[in-house]
Amino acid sequence: MDNPARRATILLEALPYIRRFSGSTIVVKFGGAAMKDPALSAAFARDIVLLQFVGIKPVVVHGGGPQISKMLEELHIPTQFVDGHRITDAASMDVVEMVLAGKINKSIVALINAEGGKAVGISGKDGHLARAVPHTLQRTDGEEISLGQVGTLTRDDINPALIRNLDDSGYIPIIAPVAVGPQGESLNINADTMASAVASALQARKLVLLTDTPGVLIDNQTATGLAPAHIQELIAAGTISGGMIPKVECCTRAIANGVKRTHIIDGRIEHALLLEIFTDSGVGTLISGEFGPEEKAND
Repeated sequence: MDNPARRATILLEALPYIRRFSGSTIVVKFGGAAMKDPALSAAFARDIVLLQFVGIKPVVVHGGGPQISKMLEELHIPTQFVDGHRITDAASMDVVEMVLAGKINKSIVALINAEGGKAVGISGKDGHLARAVPHTLQRTDGEEISLGQVGTLTRDDINPALIRNLDDSGYIPIIAPVAVGPQGESLNINADTMASAVASALQARKLVLLTDTPGVLIDNQTATGLAPAHIQELIAAGTISGGMIPKVECCTRAIANGVKRTHIIDGRIEHALLLEIFTDSGVGTLISGEFGPEEKAND
C-alpha cells in the first residue's frame, strides 16, 4: 500500500461499484468478533460512514449474545437451555432488552457518530417496526417446547416506514433485534433473522452478515457465487452444517423475498465490508438467486 499507483488502482477498482450501488439500501448484520474487538468495531463504524458518504443507504442490525450471557452471569440470573436453545424468561428478557436496546445499541451509535456519521438507535419496538410471535422448538419426538420470550418474524412482520424516513433524512438506522409480541410483550429475535426480514421488507440491494468464519467453506476454501439450490445440495451433503445452516437459510429467505444479493463475510478481517462490496474479488461468500453473464461474483 506504500505504492501510490497501487492505491490509485484500488480506488479505481471501487469506482464502478460506488456508481452502481449509489442510492441503494444495504442491510448489514453486525456481531461476533467485529463487535467485541475495539479496533474492528472502529473500522466497521468507518466503513458504514463511508458507505453513506458515497450515496449508499446503510442499515445496521446488531447482535449481542455473548454480552447478554455475561450480564446474566454478573446478575446471577440462571439460564436454561433446551437442545442448545436459550429459554428467555421475564427476568432474562429485561436483561436482553437492557443490553441490546441500551448498552450495545447506543455504543454502536456513538462509534458511527464519532466517525462523522449520523446514526440513530432504535429497536423493533419503536414505530411499530417489528411485530413477532413467540417461537416454539419442535423436538424430534414431535413435542413443542416454549422458549419463553423468544420470537420469530418474517418480512410481513416488519413495517419499514420508520427506517425509510430515517434513510431519507440522512440518518443511519441502528436496529436492536427486539420485537413486540401479540400481548405487547418484548420478544428477543435472532439478529440474523431480524436482518433478513428487514432487508426483505426494504427490498434492499444487499444483505451482508458479518460472522466469525470466512464464509461457506468447500474443501477448506471460501466458496462464492452460490445459488439457493446449490445451498440446499451442500446442506444435504453435510458440507454446510452446524451454525452456518441458519445463516445461509436467512440469506436464501431474503433472496426469495426480493433481495438481490446476500453475503456472508469474515468480520475478523478489518474493513471486510468495504472489501466485499467494492473490490472485484471480495472476501466472503455470495449467495444470489441468479447471475447474469456480465456480473462478477460479489456484485
